[in-house]
Amino acid sequence: MPRSSRPFAPLRLLTASLAAALVLAPLVLAPSVSAQPAAEDPPYEADLMRLSEILGALHYLRPLCGATDGTLWRDQMRALLDAETRDTNRERRFIERFNQGYRGFSSVYRRCTPAAEVALARYIEEGSALVRTVTTRYNR
Repeated sequence: MPRSSRPFAPLRLLTASLAAALVLAPLVLAPSVSAQPAAEDPPYEADLMRLSEILGALHYLRPLCGATDGTLWRDQMRALLDAETRDTNRERRFIERFNQGYRGFSSVYRRCTPAAEVALARYIEEGSALVRTVTTRYNR
């Protein structure tokens, strides 16, 4: 039985809130990042690495499950890179995590299944929570 090409309603709301939070996150985080010594990673590095992986997964799963947001998640990743990376090694780590998220799901899902939709919803929720945590905890 073919899956519907429309994402279900809760995902649309979660997706919109995550996308909005990601648009604002670089603006909120930028001042605190510039205060960090160049040789040290910020205390929220692990959260941003996880967020990069989530963005990669969303970039694969959303179109697979019928979303028409095109390059939104890759564009959000680019905004994160622009705001957070000052050196190529750090940028490379972020990109590797994005690609890990993408490849991880592309090797498992060839079509949208109920399990893919559940993973999609969970990743959107986790990504939203990470953005909220990082922006509230580290924005000073």
